[in-house]
Amino acid sequence: MQLIAMHGWAGDSHGWTPWRQACQSRGWSWQSGDRGYGYLGQVEPHWNEAPPNASQRRVVIAHSMGIHLLPAEVLSEADAVVLLASFGRFIPEGKAGRRLRLAIEAMAGQLRSNRGETMLADFLARAAAPADPALLTPTPFDSGLSAIGRQRLTRDLDALAQTSGLPDGFPQQARVLLIEAGSDQILAREATEALAACLPQADRITLQGAGHCFLGSPVLPMALAWLEPLG
Repeated sequence: MQLIAMHGWAGDSHGWTPWRQACQSRGWSWQSGDRGYGYLGQVEPHWNEAPPNASQRRVVIAHSMGIHLLPAEVLSEADAVVLLASFGRFIPEGKAGRRLRLAIEAMAGQLRSNRGETMLADFLARAAAPADPALLTPTPFDSGLSAIGRQRLTRDLDALAQTSGLPDGFPQQARVLLIEAGSDQILAREATEALAACLPQADRITLQGAGHCFLGSPVLPMALAWLEPLG
């Protein structure tokens, strides 16, 4: 089995360390994409050629916006997709959507000013909640926010606001697992339900009490239990 993982907005590949270790211990190939927001370089993952006469499952695992950050040509070749606190359209219709759009515009303004670090600290605290944000893996901004990191964050935040459904290249015939965070402070419930409506074939798990980053939740063993029969 080949697995490609992609973090979400303001994340990096460090967050996949327990996943990588668990998958590699099973003999599965693992790659982590990285947007290069911080001191880690940008990494665009790609599928490896399977050995002659070998059959390999290709699996994408994405957190939050991660499914929108993968190249369409990579996503389109996946046999299975695991989506963690993810979405198709981030900003829902109606009043709740208008409030969220204004909040994103304010975040973009802070990134373009000298208040980006404060905004990111607040965002990461809400992504961790209800868990202690001290439990987060090292973030891309522990050594400060670079100019190129600020540019990439701003560009991806603008793209997030424009999401309208499943990303280009989404493999319609793939097996899909949706794992939702029951106490998510980042993703609107309307966005979660809209994604499930787009993917009626998906298996669906809601982890009650889990926040957007699933800190302290059994998300990894649940995902592995779903993946193992595929291998």
